[in-house]
This record gives sequence, structure tokens and C-alpha cells, in this order.
Amino acid sequence: MADKMEGVVTEAEQPTPENVEQQTVGDIRGNFTLLERAVAQFDTRFTLRALRSISGLRKRLTDRVLCSVIVLTYTASNPTARVLMEATGMDGKAIQSVVAQYKEEVTALKASQKEPLPEVDVYIAILVQVYLYDAKDFEEGAEFSSQLVDKIRELNRRTLDSLAAKAYFYFSLFHEELDPKPPSKQSPVISIRGKLLAALRSAVLRKDQDTQASVTTLLLRNYISTADITQADLLVAQTQFPATAPNNQVARYLYYMGRIRAIQLNYTEAHEHLTSATRKSPSSSIATGFYQASTKLMVVVELLMGDIPERDVFSQPRLERALEPYFRLVQAVRVGDLQGFLKIVQLFANTFHKDGTYTLILRLRQNVIKTGIRMLSLSYSRISLRDICLRLGLESEESAEYIVAKAIRDGVIEASIDHEKGFMQTKQAGDVYATREPGEQFHERIRACLALHDECVRAMRYPLNQHRLELKSAQEARERERELAKEIQEGDLDDEGDGDFEGL
Repeated sequence: MADKMEGVVTEAEQPTPENVEQQTVGDIRGNFTLLERAVAQFDTRFTLRALRSISGLRKRLTDRVLCSVIVLTYTASNPTARVLMEATGMDGKAIQSVVAQYKEEVTALKASQKEPLPEVDVYIAILVQVYLYDAKDFEEGAEFSSQLVDKIRELNRRTLDSLAAKAYFYFSLFHEELDPKPPSKQSPVISIRGKLLAALRSAVLRKDQDTQASVTTLLLRNYISTADITQADLLVAQTQFPATAPNNQVARYLYYMGRIRAIQLNYTEAHEHLTSATRKSPSSSIATGFYQASTKLMVVVELLMGDIPERDVFSQPRLERALEPYFRLVQAVRVGDLQGFLKIVQLFANTFHKDGTYTLILRLRQNVIKTGIRMLSLSYSRISLRDICLRLGLESEESAEYIVAKAIRDGVIEASIDHEKGFMQTKQAGDVYATREPGEQFHERIRACLALHDECVRAMRYPLNQHRLELKSAQEARERERELAKEIQEGDLDDEGDGDFEGL
């Protein structure tokens, strides 16, 4: 009986809503200490630790929790507290109940007259942004975020860089969720480009690399959402992405670069960017959506390049269900089944539209036809254009002749066409090891390994200002050596030992 009662949790031990609320308030206020240490030591690692805790606090955030944090942090006359309290949407009666609950702490706060740091203000504002976004209050969140980013630009503190990057992220996210305005007015997505571009200019001038990386990815996302690929390409050409950017921002940047290059028909470069993006994607379940999106686009790009993705890609647990339409697409392309390909595109059109890959998938029609021709060339040494037309479902023999001629010119197959008799003659395949292809593939793999090694070295983070401590200790050692040499030169060290040698 005692063994059975060991696993039973009593009602007194179960966490109550009041206990969860107090625990959340304590966790948030505990992060204020990290922000104060970040300002005192000028070390961004403490700020990043406070930002990473938001994902754990997100599910426990309520208007009452935010109100409690504001009451325990600010005095009643503080203007920042008034703005934050209005954003939470709590009425006066609820605020008074919170003040009564923490009456002793509020009295002690009034006596101390201690004003919080601007970093604490921005951190609480980011928590308000998260709460408004989860509550789907997009209009209020967009207005509040606009005021927040304006305040951050006025403060101009380097200890706010990591916090500013997060604030701009939600600023862009809120405006994306707003309903499109009438044609006579500017859409919310386009209306924020001016602020984002101004933020990018300020970040570059102030050497604020966190905000620069975040705003660059947000601008690329903004341009892609409105199909302004030319503007996105100009932004990439005229700006330089920070080399010391966080890993999550680098992954986003590579994903958007892969999408831009794929639309521009530069499939080789797009595949390189997307491969790096999937490798840099976090392995946790939080980033599963990003990993799925980048893998879907990479599969389509590989098909456009004429390659067939490995089957292991589709058997991963977190990709198996999401990539099922793309798996069927790969099967149709692999065997050159044009009719099956068109049916799959029609069946999963909504899914492809949602993923943003529909226009790229439509380009695969020519690849399916080329694959079918390649399969026929491997199966038959000679085949009539009429049979090619019937097997591939083409409209006429003239179309089949044109497509076969283009495949021969592009190097897809090695064959010749007899126009008078109307058939395709396949040439005998040579030894692939006699060509330069194996060496080129080996060179590509070596280059990928070296690039991965360089990225790993750049990703290593070392304590900031460590070199200053080493310089300080080295300077003290040089001063001691200088003093010792001066004493030896003046003879101070020899005066004490002269008596020992008088007898000699």
C-alpha cells in the first residue's frame, strides 16, 4: 500500500494557479539581474540568456503576471509603467487587486526610489509583445511595437543591441498579420519598409551587428512576401551580412537567399544556401517548422537541378508527414511520368501554394519530360518519335522532335535524330571515369567540408574582453621586470650582501 502511495501526488503538492503566477513573476524578475550584469560588465551573454528564457515563460504569460511585474518594478508616477500597463489591457479594478497583493513590496519600492535600467524596460516590453502576439491582438501589438522601436532608436545604447533585434522581429511579425488594406492605401507589409531600412542604416553606422542581422533577414522576408525579388537582390548586393551573427539569424538569411536564387534560376547557389540552412537549423522541436520549410525548398531545387533526393530525407521522423506530397512528386519525376506529375500537382496545389513552392514546381514539367527521354534512351537503342509522343503524353511528333533535340543540345542524352525516318538513335555510352566528372564531384565535396570547418571555427564564442585581462597581466609583469632591472642597475640589491665577502 505504501508503494502505491509513493507515486500519488497529493492535492497540497499540486501547483496552483497562484503558485505558477508567483513562480513566473519570480523568474522574470530574476532575469533583471542578468540584464544588470550585462550592463555592468558589458557582456551580451547575460542578455542572450535572459532572451532564451522567453520560450519557457511564454506559456505562463498572462495579463496578471505582466501587471505584477510592472507593479513590482516601477513606481506609480513612472510614464513607462503607464504605457506598459495600457498595453496589457487590464482595467483599474484588476490593477488595484494586484497592488493590494504586493502591498509591502510596492511600499518598499516607493521608499527606495530606484529607477530600472532601460534594458529592463525593453525586456518587459518584449514580454508584452509576446503576450499580445499569442493573444492575436495584432493591431494593438503593431501600434505598441512601433512605439517600442522608436524608443530604442532614441536610446542608442550598445547594451540594447540584442534586445532591439528581438523587438524588431515582433514589430515585423505584427504588421505581417494585419489584414491587407484597400488598394488606395499602402499595405501593412510595405508600410514598415521605411522603418526597417532606417534601422538597418543606423545599425550599420553604430556597428550594431545583432540588429543588422535581424533587420536584414526581416527585409528579405518582406520583399519575398510581395514578390519584389529584384529589390531583395539589390539589398543583398549592397549590404554585407555580419559574420558574427547568431546561428538562428544565419540560418534564416541562408534560407531566404536560397529562395531568391531559386526564383532567379540560379539553382546551384540556391542549393548551397539551403543545404547550409538545414545544417544550421536547431535540432530541437521548436525549430521543426523552419527545418521542414527549408527541406521542402531544397527538394524542389534538387529536382530542378536534375538530381533525385535521397530516400533517407523523407524517412526522418519530423519530416515524414510534412514531405509526403514532395515524396510523391519525386517519384513521378524520377520515372518521367508526366501524367502522374500533373495529377500530383493538381492534387496538392493548395499545399504547394501554402509552402510557396508552386511556381517552382511548375518548372519541373520540362525536367519530367527530360527524365522520361533519358529513361527511353537507356531502354531503347532506337525508338520512333511517334512512340516517344505516346509514352510521354506529348501533343504531336513535332513537339517530341523539338524536345528530344533540346535534350541532346543540353547534354541530357547522347543520341541523334533521323528526321527523314522519324526516330531517335542512342549513342553507345562511354566510360564516365574517363571524363572530368568524378574529379569535379570530389572537388565539390572537399570544398563543402572545408566550408563547414570554417563555419564551425567562426561559430566558436569566446569571453568578451579576455584579451584585455591578458594585456593587463602582461603589462604588470613588464613593470615588475622594469623595477627589478632598475634596482639592479642602482645597486640596491648588492648592498645587503657585501658583508659576506669582506674576508675574501
